[in-house]
Amino acid sequence: MTKIGQKVADFEFDSYQNNEFGKVKLSNYLGKWLVLFFYPADFTFVCPTELSELADNYEVFRGLNAELLSVSTDSKYVHLAWHNESPAIKKINFPMLSDPTGKLCREMGTYLEEEGLSLRGTFIIDPDGILRTIEIHDNNIGRSAAELIRKLQAAIFVREHHGEVCPASWKPGEATLKPGADLVGKI
Repeated sequence: MTKIGQKVADFEFDSYQNNEFGKVKLSNYLGKWLVLFFYPADFTFVCPTELSELADNYEVFRGLNAELLSVSTDSKYVHLAWHNESPAIKKINFPMLSDPTGKLCREMGTYLEEEGLSLRGTFIIDPDGILRTIEIHDNNIGRSAAELIRKLQAAIFVREHHGEVCPASWKPGEATLKPGADLVGKI
């Protein structure tokens, strides 16, 4: 399983995006921030609320030099069917990856062997392919795109401002910390 601070292995998956099937290779995103967003299954209850919220914020992520990749164990054909059926999913423009064997889910620690599904997992990977954040939780609890954006902004800040760290609930423009020193002024 990949851990914080380690390079994420390169994988290639079938994808569905903008009415087309394709292949997505994680290494194609080197040089950008990458957000892997795992969810249990298409045609469920909580998942479309999360993916819809991410779709509504997709341009914010792209403005931060980040790409979103949603991942489930469903096939690309199920992604297409869900897209055609659900108004919430129709607005998604980011790639929806298909991991039917659970290979990437297992690598990232989200796979539920007994169910053949993924837990809700969110991973932020830096432009060098290094894993910077992990969030995994129960499938009955939805995530917040706003909090994910905040975490991405903090990861970007820390990468660009060596030696500074972000305190709890930090947002861009707020004071940061320098270990062994006082608060660093607002930027």
